[in-house]
Amino acid sequence: MKNFIAVGLLFLIIVVAGNSLFVIKETERAVMLQFGELVQDDIEPGLHAKIPWVNTVRKFDARIMTEDAPRRRFLTLEQKALEVDSYAKWRIIDVGQFYVSTGGSTTTAGSLLAERINDGLRDQIGNRTLAEVVAGERDQLMLALTADLNETTAADIGIEIIDVRVKRIDLPEDVRSSVYDRMITERNREAQELRSFGEELAIGIRADADRQATIFRAEAYRDAEQIRGEGDATATGIYATAYNKDPEFFAFTRSMNSYRETFSSKGDVLLLDPDSDYFKYLKNGASQ
Repeated sequence: MKNFIAVGLLFLIIVVAGNSLFVIKETERAVMLQFGELVQDDIEPGLHAKIPWVNTVRKFDARIMTEDAPRRRFLTLEQKALEVDSYAKWRIIDVGQFYVSTGGSTTTAGSLLAERINDGLRDQIGNRTLAEVVAGERDQLMLALTADLNETTAADIGIEIIDVRVKRIDLPEDVRSSVYDRMITERNREAQELRSFGEELAIGIRADADRQATIFRAEAYRDAEQIRGEGDATATGIYATAYNKDPEFFAFTRSMNSYRETFSSKGDVLLLDPDSDYFKYLKNGASQ
């Protein structure tokens, strides 16, 4: 009988000790409840004690978790529709507030976070153009959204937003074709403007080249005529000087050159008066 009582007491001690002690891992955070009422809002990792059957411990994962927000349609600044698929990385930083706000349910926390992400995306995308959302300011949009969410989620839900990212941005099926057609039209218009601008520049360049070529030809002709005139003047001066030194010899030389050029072809026939001045030096030479 005594042995039976001893075994029962030992078993009772083990059960009481087992329900009095609990361990919180490094990857966990916990709260303690007393008859369903929160009495300790943040239990650090380690070995702890509680009152059996009076206190209840709720443990939560303190590691970074991922919440995939459902795809939603948003309008850009120019009222163009986009379908955005996003996700967020978050973790619990205030265990008591997390338990009060969500009842300790990560599913509830994820739903609340997804709604806030969608609201934030609606505001951020609505203030930007399509080009800015898709490429130009995509990183700035994510940083701004993360900062805006962190201003309220810690106090309201007890969580911290590590990062928010957009996985995919698509045009809705009902507007995709019209948007592509409009983009093609805009690109063709830009290409035509560039061609027109280039043609205008080409015309200006050709006109300037033609003008410069005309100026160069005119200046070259002017210089050539000036040089030719100077040469003729010099030649005339030389002839005049030579003529003044011996007019008779100069006249004789010119007559001889004329005879040579005139009678160079034996087939030529000239009808001239033998007594003309043209044969003066021939007559004088024959008489001499």
